[in-house]
Amino acid sequence: MTKQDKRNLAMYPVGTIGRDMVYQLFTNYILTFILFTRTLTAAQLTAITAIMVAARVFDALNDPIMGNIIERTRTKWGKFKPWLLAGSVSTMGVVIAAFNTTLQGWPFVWFFGVVYFLYSITYTMNDISYWGMIPALSSDAHTRDQFTSRATLFAGIGGTGASILIPMLTTGAMAIGGSTAKAYGIISIVISVLSPLFLCFIFFGVKENRENLKEPAPRISFRMIIETITHNDQLLWVSFIFLLQQIGSGIVLGGIGSTYIYFEFGYNGSLYSLFTTIGMSATAILMIFYPAISKKIPRKKLMSIMQVISIVGYVTMLIPGLALGTSMTKFYLITIGYMLANFGQYCFYLIMMISIMNTVEYNEYKNGSRSEAIITSLRPFFTKMGGALVVVITSASYLLFGVTGLTNQISEYENEAARSLITETQKLSAIEGILSHVQRSQTTGLLLCITIVPLAFMLAAYFLYRRHYKLDEATYDEICHELAARKG
Repeated sequence: MTKQDKRNLAMYPVGTIGRDMVYQLFTNYILTFILFTRTLTAAQLTAITAIMVAARVFDALNDPIMGNIIERTRTKWGKFKPWLLAGSVSTMGVVIAAFNTTLQGWPFVWFFGVVYFLYSITYTMNDISYWGMIPALSSDAHTRDQFTSRATLFAGIGGTGASILIPMLTTGAMAIGGSTAKAYGIISIVISVLSPLFLCFIFFGVKENRENLKEPAPRISFRMIIETITHNDQLLWVSFIFLLQQIGSGIVLGGIGSTYIYFEFGYNGSLYSLFTTIGMSATAILMIFYPAISKKIPRKKLMSIMQVISIVGYVTMLIPGLALGTSMTKFYLITIGYMLANFGQYCFYLIMMISIMNTVEYNEYKNGSRSEAIITSLRPFFTKMGGALVVVITSASYLLFGVTGLTNQISEYENEAARSLITETQKLSAIEGILSHVQRSQTTGLLLCITIVPLAFMLAAYFLYRRHYKLDEATYDEICHELAARKG
């Protein structure tokens, strides 16, 4: 490994910490923020769901276009860094606006629609340019594994840090400012400012391979995007499989998990922070040791092992959840089960990430062009498509199990506390009274949504990957050798 590779490997992953804190806040907590700070009719929740789905579909469709624009970019700073900067700064303004409004009802719905679509545009600039940079940093399979695993490690640090702090500081007795609304406003400002600060590690410490920038910039066209995708059979399969995996893995953290914890165990953000902390702790092992593991165990065999671990995890969540009454023993069993399930899901995610990136060389081998930015743009494309479907599942479960009838009452007390009309103690006492009326059928329905549904999507992804993805380690090495021989 060269000196520059080592420097890139040290600087590149650190740059994503702030980005992923922003992503975690906006993607996984915006619906929770709305649910517990806004009084919504069924029509308004449906409209918000439609906005989120439409914006994410638009965002997903915009990803390959953004990838094509980046592919065409030619500057003395390279083709990725200018878009990283533009996306980071603009996203900061949008996120702060989203969490610092007092609008209610339909005016809030319209405001939310504008903000959500703006976020779809600004964060895409940032995200596509960040992950699209990996293939330009190294073509060596092992080194690329290191970049991917380390980047996901630091993304996990940012995302997990946000997942721990956000519920703790926004819900229950530890809420900043005494109310959920004020707390989210302050946290959004802090996290949004951190994002461009962390990106300085990339701006000043990372240098990508710019040999292909000497070639004329490819023209931007929808035909080029479509041909790149449709002429690469392995890219098509792994993208669809990745979509299924993203839906399954996103359901717990998309809002249903926190609502289940609050309804079952009490309105305590610290408890949900503990759930996510323990639940995501085991993934640190994969983030650190995945390159070493991947050298010892082939990807498809590793997926089989992780599938078994996840099944054990979901069963460990489901059985105590159905059989035991409300107790801390039940909480810890469910949390340990989620840790095992998430361990398997996260390994699937790493394998999918690398499998998508490896289709860059396959595309060069088969079609004569690498199209790095376009191909890597499909990862966030399908992440966002998966996120859109998670929103549909989440909102449908809320309406099906009567969740909004309870959260609307909680929102009223949260807003009264934010306006200093009642004390924090009075607020928490009133919310405790509301949650005492939660029905067993409601918590059971939410439990099934965070166990059976994710497992079904994971099983589908597993069987499709084993059957249709052909770029195993040996085949990929053969392709790289062939490409090297052609260039030689």
